[in-house]
Amino acid sequence: MLVKHVNELIGNTPLFEIPPQVHGLKNINLFAKLELLNPFGSVKDKSAWNVLKDDIEQIAKEGKTVIESSSGNMAKAMQLVCSVYGVPFKIVTNRIKVREVKQILQLLGADVDELPGLSECPDPTDPNDPITFIEQIMSANPGKYFHTSQYTNEKNIEAHYNSTGREIWEDLQAAKQGEVDYFIGGLGTTGSTRGSGTFLKEKNQALKNVGVIASKGHLLPGIRNVDEMYEVGLFRKDFYDDIIEVSMDESIDAMLMLIRQCGILAGPTGGGSLAAALKYFKDIDGTLTRKHNAVFICCDRVEWYLSYLQKYRPELFGLAVKKDSLKAITKEQADSAPEVDCDTLETWLANSSAKPLIVDMRGSLAFKASRIPGSLNIPTDGLEDIADMGVPFANDQKVVLVCPTGEVSKRFAAYFKTKGVDITSLEGGFVGWRDAGKTTERAKNEGARKSLVGTGR
Repeated sequence: MLVKHVNELIGNTPLFEIPPQVHGLKNINLFAKLELLNPFGSVKDKSAWNVLKDDIEQIAKEGKTVIESSSGNMAKAMQLVCSVYGVPFKIVTNRIKVREVKQILQLLGADVDELPGLSECPDPTDPNDPITFIEQIMSANPGKYFHTSQYTNEKNIEAHYNSTGREIWEDLQAAKQGEVDYFIGGLGTTGSTRGSGTFLKEKNQALKNVGVIASKGHLLPGIRNVDEMYEVGLFRKDFYDDIIEVSMDESIDAMLMLIRQCGILAGPTGGGSLAAALKYFKDIDGTLTRKHNAVFICCDRVEWYLSYLQKYRPELFGLAVKKDSLKAITKEQADSAPEVDCDTLETWLANSSAKPLIVDMRGSLAFKASRIPGSLNIPTDGLEDIADMGVPFANDQKVVLVCPTGEVSKRFAAYFKTKGVDITSLEGGFVGWRDAGKTTERAKNEGARKSLVGTGR
């Protein structure tokens, strides 16, 4: 096959049937849509090309710069499309958490405007929002930028209606496999699931669209958790018949099934979709009276995520696993972590002899904009690094951890509690404190970060 333009390689990705001995389902034919085989390595190749193709030549002619908020596959794909057309591309993103993603963007020559690191749990109080930042840049530089706005752009959905959904349908028809009964995909911008799901629903009104989200407090690249979906303008909850939650461990386990048992070098997002499918069909499979077809999306490749996997599954790389590490804290331990309500914390703060050390785990700009009086700021990723090195709190110091909504802080509280620290998590987080009408203040311009109280260990 002779190809004269790389964009000709986007789409027409294969549909792979997962062997029954791998998935173990009796009445489900399970297929993986291998979007990782797009030329730039992910399902976002289709979205990137579709949001740009009608305007890219005019953008180049006018000397504009394309601007977008992304820290992953969309950024990579858009950078490559723009590069081919000689168009500058600017990425505005929160701190990129996967090293290889940042490295590949640097290799591609991307102009990355990386905002300060945020808390692991989504923070509606944080003014450091990439979309707001983009709007400010465009307002200050009228006519300079073309914003593709992937989170609200209907062309994102259109890309997968015209390609991914259609390709799935045509491949099954060509193989005389029948129609699609279930379609499963991870929820990021929701463009791929809404576009593909809409097309497939038109072919089979009985189709079930199943969305996949990450468990709270779990970092799953490309898949958001329930609290993060408010940021996505394209998300429509009523579009999905079911939304399945998967953990990081479940996703990595399923990813390893794809790699080791199927020979598919899928990343953790594809693993998450497979894990959700297996979880979803566990009870349904036995009730079916005929074979049904189910398709899930393998979004991208594993190579982008080796540092992520080494961090969260070190044993895969022959590294020792610390049994008493923060990573070893289970959901059950986190759920049972000690919590303090807002009224009690307010009483503690009013008592000069019993004031706790309040550690605010939110992003730096959110902390500067509004905080609990007397608190200090250690964003989640920083506190995680500190926890890997030891325990930073004194034996005799009462500590209260504060994250945006009180979810992530419970995991840290559970961990430090095992180390003998007198520690608790603020119930409802900073949002709960603010909504309860409790006192807040703006952070002062301090020359250095406030030191932890006590000698530590």
